[in-house]
Amino acid sequence: MDRLSRSVLHSVTLGTDLRERGVGLHVIEQGIDTDTIEGRAMFGMLSVLAELQRELIVANTMDGLASARARGRVGGRRPELTADQAALAQQLYDTRDKTVQQIADLFGVPRSTMCRHPKGDTVPRQPRKAQERL
Repeated sequence: MDRLSRSVLHSVTLGTDLRERGVGLHVIEQGIDTDTIEGRAMFGMLSVLAELQRELIVANTMDGLASARARGRVGGRRPELTADQAALAQQLYDTRDKTVQQIADLFGVPRSTMCRHPKGDTVPRQPRKAQERL
């Protein structure tokens, strides 16, 4: 039941839509049959309880994250490059010493990581000068 909809409004709308189409919902595990008045009432009550449970989980998760932050814990994935590595990568990028792929290979990270890092006051990329042909 709690996987059927995100909110009471959605489950009521779904129930109404199914009833208008002449479709009855039978929840075997809970023994609910929306073809009956009692079944529709139980469906509504269980929808309310499922939404309450979902909201309690969200609230508890937010409280846990706030508590962890208060203890100095920072969530999320660790950065692949340290601040010094990112600065060196930026310098290599700005001086055009290496390509983005070469810089990524140097630090052992994917190219997409390097595309996220060069930021801020970057030197505008200039087209490479055409080499003179002999």
